[in-house]
Amino acid sequence: MLRTPLCDLLGIKYPIIQGGMAWLGTAELVSAVSNAGGLGIIGAGNHPPDWVREQIHVTRQLTDKPFGINVVLLSPHAEGVIKVVLEEKVGIVAFGAGNPGVHIPEFKKYGAITMPVVSSVILARRLERSGADIIVAEGMESGGHVGETATTVLVPQVVEAVNIPVVAAGGFCDGKGLVMALAMGAQGMQMGTRFIASEECIAHPKFKKKITEVKDRCTMVTGETLKHPLRCLENKLTRQFHQMEMSGTPKEELEKLGVGKMFLGVIQGDLENGSLMCGQIAGMIKDIKPVKQIIEDIMVQAEAEIKRLAAMPNGEKP
Repeated sequence: MLRTPLCDLLGIKYPIIQGGMAWLGTAELVSAVSNAGGLGIIGAGNHPPDWVREQIHVTRQLTDKPFGINVVLLSPHAEGVIKVVLEEKVGIVAFGAGNPGVHIPEFKKYGAITMPVVSSVILARRLERSGADIIVAEGMESGGHVGETATTVLVPQVVEAVNIPVVAAGGFCDGKGLVMALAMGAQGMQMGTRFIASEECIAHPKFKKKITEVKDRCTMVTGETLKHPLRCLENKLTRQFHQMEMSGTPKEELEKLGVGKMFLGVIQGDLENGSLMCGQIAGMIKDIKPVKQIIEDIMVQAEAEIKRLAAMPNGEKP
């Protein structure tokens, strides 16, 4: 069985981590991923502390396996959410959209494993010095808030720069992707978009179906003028947002346009006027199936790919 030291550190069977997706990283998906041998992560997003506490309790009812929580530092509720996570003593804490260095020592006091998401080498180094246990190096192919560097460029440099385990994120959905992540020096991979197209995810069926239908150039990045670029499926909303950005629309009007749009898209299923956060890998996803099958298929494919590569005669092309 394909296993890395990351599995032992997190107490999981397979080196597969579910990204902490806002609105979609709920107890239903989180428990399914953890029960299937991966690591499920609650996506706190912009939710208030009470919602986060409830999700922690429900997840604990649905699984006795390790799971984590992703704290979005840009959220207006970030401080309250951090307080809840500390009180609930969640064992694995991921961080996104900011520098969590000042908070890491608080979680280390009760023995939590901290796992910040980074998009640069310099932040990875800084967070290792702050006490992070794992670094998630996320390339710009990912859905949601993105950096500027591609996964295949970012991950090897982060691996070289730090002495703690690295998880590769951004552009992964199958066993070949897992082999690629390991080849770059990572000890596992993180997926978000692939898990949206699962039976357990609470995303609207129209959104799931759309993911299985799109092609390679299906996403669009907006929000660069706001200093918070965001990758979503291209639709009427993203084109409107882009036009307004290019015409110099004030920041306040742009932010107003985005209010409530993610719920409208991913939960209510408005495919044109909603914000459909999604990675470039969507073009490779062709089906909706149970989480357990997704993970098991990935592991079978990864092991077969490793055997195929090992058996190649000298000079044979991959």
